[in-house]
Amino acid sequence: MAPPPPDRPRLAHVGVAGADLDAALAFYRDVLGIGPRSWETADGATIVSLPFGECDVELLTPQQAEGPVAKFLARRGPGIHHLCYRVPDLEAAMADCRKAGYELVDPTPRPGAGGGRIAFLHPRSTAGILIELTE
Repeated sequence: MAPPPPDRPRLAHVGVAGADLDAALAFYRDVLGIGPRSWETADGATIVSLPFGECDVELLTPQQAEGPVAKFLARRGPGIHHLCYRVPDLEAAMADCRKAGYELVDPTPRPGAGGGRIAFLHPRSTAGILIELTE
């Protein structure tokens, strides 16, 4: 299957939250043979990106007790934290979301991991799924 054209939305990454980064990495390294592409810190969390073709898996572990990932783990436990979709025009996608009645967590784009611009949609308006948009 050919990758989607760059002017079409596509899955950028799946964020997976957990308390033990080493234990999570062991599966990807020991079973799947995949090593980290990068390690970063953003939004009070350590983020480890693992390459899966056109998409990444981002392992997230909190560094701050009051950060978003720590709060997620306290409420829901480990698991899928968010889906990130790459869009060709972030501002246009955000405007379309507002027009369609979706609740934005971020009123304007902000810097995200990897230096890209991001914005989140609140799970209240997206069937319980935290959605990240990026360019």
